[in-house]
Amino acid sequence: MLTYIVVSVGSGILLGVLDGIINANQFARKLSEVYKPIARTSLNLPAGTAIDLAWGFAMAGIYILICPSLPGAAGLVKGLFFGLVAWFFRVAMSAASQWMMFRVPVATLLYGLAAGLLEMLALGVLYGLTLTPLA
Repeated sequence: MLTYIVVSVGSGILLGVLDGIINANQFARKLSEVYKPIARTSLNLPAGTAIDLAWGFAMAGIYILICPSLPGAAGLVKGLFFGLVAWFFRVAMSAASQWMMFRVPVATLLYGLAAGLLEMLALGVLYGLTLTPLA
């Protein structure tokens, strides 16, 4: 249980840091100009931190529950597969929805897909190397 808590908090922090790197760099800011008319002018850091921590706990818990069903024998392989599944449901489906509903440049969507893939794979590797499935 202690490992789960530590890894969950760590992954929540990792999510926040990666989100900052992914979204605050000059390239991403240029690509995200399409959202400027609806974007907030300031961040709510406490809410963002709470959301990232909640995601960390949820994702780590889901990994532990579905780990036995993931392909591969090693935790690293299972973690990579988990990252791919998480990417599909969290990032790819969101990008597909944005593409269908809004006039978002393809470059913006592709950047989000690529950055999200790296982010989800990083979390999957963390979980695969540190968490064990329920017996």
